Amino acid sequence: MENPFKKVDKNKQEEIKENVESAMENNENADTESSNTTENSSEAAENNDIKEEENKESVNPLQEKYDTLNNQYIRLAADFDNFRKRTEQEREALLKYGAENTLKKMLEVLDNFERGLKAIESVDDCDKVKECYNLAYKNFTDVLTKAGLETIKAEGEMFDPNFHEAVMQTPTSDKEENTIIAELQKGYKLGDKVLRPTLVNVATSE
Repeated sequence: MENPFKKVDKNKQEEIKENVESAMENNENADTESSNTTENSSEAAENNDIKEEENKESVNPLQEKYDTLNNQYIRLAADFDNFRKRTEQEREALLKYGAENTLKKMLEVLDNFERGLKAIESVDDCDKVKECYNLAYKNFTDVLTKAGLETIKAEGEMFDPNFHEAVMQTPTSDKEENTIIAELQKGYKLGDKVLRPTLVNVATSE
């Protein structure tokens, strides 16, 4: 006679086995879904990283170029401001001390005049006075010449309104028309710049 309890145990075992297999299948499905979810999350994160990197690549060159140009502008502005200040200082110094070298040379002329005055205080000889005067005059003109002063040529030259000023006109047949007959007051120039035109008498046709 078959044991009824044994049959029950067998049915119970099969039920437990089915439950275990079902649970295992559910776990595998859950693992698969979890794996898919993880893969999707990882893929999404990777896509986000790629997009961020693309954004950086598209923005960074423009930002770097802007920063470079901005820095160049700031340096250029600073250099220009320094140049302006330096130029102003040099201009002020030139205006203040530009005549310094000329005045130093003129001191020698002043000394000679003072010595000449002392020398002629007790001199009755006119020749001695003339000699002192000529020495002082030569010393003075030498200093001015070294400083760049030039005398404008006049007598015998053709009249040039850039260098001469006609204050007289004399009709004559002895000189060519517009020839300077006489120099009435010396004119001077410094390089190409006329300091004072020569006052002249100009020949005209009769």
